[in-house]
Amino acid sequence: MRLLEGRVAIVTGAASGIGAAVADAYGAEGARLVLADRDEDGLAVQVARHRAAGRDVAAVRVDVTDEEQVQAMVERCLADHGRVDVLVTCAGVVHEVPFLEMTPAMWDRMIAVDLRSVFLCARAVAPAMVARGWGRIITVSSQLAIKGGDRVAHYTAAKAGVLGLTKSLARELAPAGVLVNAIAPGPIETPLIEGLSAEWKTAKEAELPLGRFGLPTEVAPTAVLLASDPGGNLYVGQTLGPNSGDVMP
Repeated sequence: MRLLEGRVAIVTGAASGIGAAVADAYGAEGARLVLADRDEDGLAVQVARHRAAGRDVAAVRVDVTDEEQVQAMVERCLADHGRVDVLVTCAGVVHEVPFLEMTPAMWDRMIAVDLRSVFLCARAVAPAMVARGWGRIITVSSQLAIKGGDRVAHYTAAKAGVLGLTKSLARELAPAGVLVNAIAPGPIETPLIEGLSAEWKTAKEAELPLGRFGLPTEVAPTAVLLASDPGGNLYVGQTLGPNSGDVMP
């Protein structure tokens, strides 16, 4: 029996990076996939790959900062499958800017994509999960939310907000059978970090006890664990850190 056989999973940011790797891992474990992203071409590539592997997959082009689009995504999933078992919020952006040069527009955009989107997605799926008495919400934060980061104050603040939101939702929803947890990866080799300078990446790599950035495929198994039964059954409001040793709580 595969670990996620028959589970219905929405994965945001699924066109590339960690989101694509999580979708791959979930599909391999038997989940029915709803892939969400703004990148329509990237989604098409992922859908073709999954269908070639014989997996049940659908794609939704969505701006996860838009309340109506997020709600429509979830309503489509409920119409097609009758439920949402798992939500994984991988959508995000990051770019490097010194705090003294950071504009309110830069701040607002980061908070919208990396924090508001998590709130909107969780709020959209939670009622159906609570009604069924089972669900898993897995947020993607960052180890920088715990330790801070140079020239990424807006990103760090947004990801710290994700951790706070995760813990609060976990307390509220666990009695209804909905478990909420976070993954806080270290630097991962994805298109997301292309907005960071070579100087920043070289300095960060030198800080890591493991001596290297991670790969999306090394993060995805953590998302499988948190979504699985019984493997994920006792994780409530936890932050799991595949981070190359950058943070050791």
